[in-house]
Amino acid sequence: MLASQRQERILAAVRADGAARVADLVESLDVSDMTVRRDIAELARAGLVRRVHGGAVAADALGRPTDEPGFDAKRSWAGPEKAAIARAALATVEPGQAVALSAGTTTFLLAELLAGAGIPDLTVVTNGLRIADALHGAAGVEVILTGGVRTPSDALVGPVADATLASLRVDRTFLGVHGLDASGLTTPNLAEAATDRALMACAAATTVLADHTKWGVVGLARIAPLDDIDTLLTDDALPADARRHLTGTALRLVTTPGATS
Repeated sequence: MLASQRQERILAAVRADGAARVADLVESLDVSDMTVRRDIAELARAGLVRRVHGGAVAADALGRPTDEPGFDAKRSWAGPEKAAIARAALATVEPGQAVALSAGTTTFLLAELLAGAGIPDLTVVTNGLRIADALHGAAGVEVILTGGVRTPSDALVGPVADATLASLRVDRTFLGVHGLDASGLTTPNLAEAATDRALMACAAATTVLADHTKWGVVGLARIAPLDDIDTLLTDDALPADARRHLTGTALRLVTTPGATS
């Protein structure tokens, strides 16, 4: 088992029970006492847990990372660019499809557009509470909410969300991300990274929605390499070095005008 996988399981245990004992983790992970303590130390340095004698406890009441901004804070960033990206994403959704939307502010804008688009027989799977609310009652739209543990950005993550997604199959996942660079997609939340990977795995194709300010931002947890993405929808303010790198990958790069109309 990789260190990142162990740390995700430790974090999941802390989130589920509020605390985790080293002795219990040694048994469940089948690794040494020293390995568990080293993993806890890494999670503590990231602000995801707090080390205590004999184990780890939640960093705050919900065991959430302190550097992850809330939904309302992120919603105000790059608003025109996000709106343009959401409109471009809407144009790719067809009647009768099943699509997945990850939690996020750009995907939330897409959800608002879908709610009023009147696309018939549409199924939307999401781990975003705000997205589910935006689509609730929309004509012709069936919403499936994953369940899971709530994050500061109103995402549902963790083993419950991951298990739900593993049982589903959709035509396309629209994925919002905290950051991306040449190495791939990242987020500050280990559990959210795992759920984002589950969102990608349940889809025939993945479209990432990321405005230009996301390029060069690197979070603690890696979601996936760029080669795992089918399409990147961004705006025309994407830096030149990013364009050069992305055009050398297998993904389809689509840029939109960064202003509302």
